[in-house]
Amino acid sequence: MMNSLGRLVVAAVFAALSLPLHGQDWPTKQVTVLVPFAAGGTVDIVARLLGQRLGADLGQTFIVDNRGGAGGTIATTAAARATPDGHTLLFHHMGLVFNAALHDKLPYDTQKDLVPVAYLGATPNVLVVNNNLPIRSVQEFLAAARAKPGSINFGSGGVGSAGHLPMELLRSITQVDMVHVPYKGSGPAIADLLAGQIQTMLLTIPAVMPYIAAGSLRPLATSGKRRSPALANLPTLAESGVEGFDYSPWYGVFAPSGTPPAVVTRIHAAINKVLEDPEINRKLASQGLEVQALGREEFVRIVNADLAKWAQIIRRLNIKAD
Repeated sequence: MMNSLGRLVVAAVFAALSLPLHGQDWPTKQVTVLVPFAAGGTVDIVARLLGQRLGADLGQTFIVDNRGGAGGTIATTAAARATPDGHTLLFHHMGLVFNAALHDKLPYDTQKDLVPVAYLGATPNVLVVNNNLPIRSVQEFLAAARAKPGSINFGSGGVGSAGHLPMELLRSITQVDMVHVPYKGSGPAIADLLAGQIQTMLLTIPAVMPYIAAGSLRPLATSGKRRSPALANLPTLAESGVEGFDYSPWYGVFAPSGTPPAVVTRIHAAINKVLEDPEINRKLASQGLEVQALGREEFVRIVNADLAKWAQIIRRLNIKAD
């Protein structure tokens, strides 16, 4: 006859077997993909492309919810406060770590309230000038800025934006006097750059490739550690004499803190499987994204390292969000 301890052990085993295998049964309902920018931008395009494929692979609908505004903090707040069950995800880029240092107080804690789930890749930017300027290299650009301090205006999508901060870093490293002209979004800034109202911008490759091809804007250098395959003949800023300059903003997927580890692992694996598809790679490359499937621990390390790096840079340059 089984004693009471034996009956308890058997009951515990059957109870464990009757529980759902968390992670293996994800997703069990529609997944909301939060995007902190308006439709049509790179993050939105990447989210829709991956969401559509994930939905087909996993048999559930992935709905993209664009919640733009406040530099991305509206969507990020919604993600941080969502039910942590894997059915709300945040697609974001490196602007997430900028916001942590730009704002004295956020309605969420970047490290405590969000879990890095999957690294998607990175995209170096390209420094371009209006084609009317007689400048054809970074050294000529810096020489012109030094010859007439304050004569070169650079635009961005706003204070603290992905187009603003790396230009401030460039200005700090090279000790040149340029004037920042913030816009409400990169679209109006590009329009003024084409019209010659401002002289230069640092932009994502997809955003300016049509203008480069048409001869409307002249590329001087890319911003990453290595040359971009999209502009293989163009040197990097570091190669052009701006020693140590490396800016390749990453794109990634996050979940609310408290999401079960097994579910996080399942999401990570599902996304990396999609990234392995050559056709998906080709489509993401058309957005200037250099795809790289990393382990989740490596993505966590990258996020934490960039939080520390950009907090130091932003404090040193004394930049605050509007």
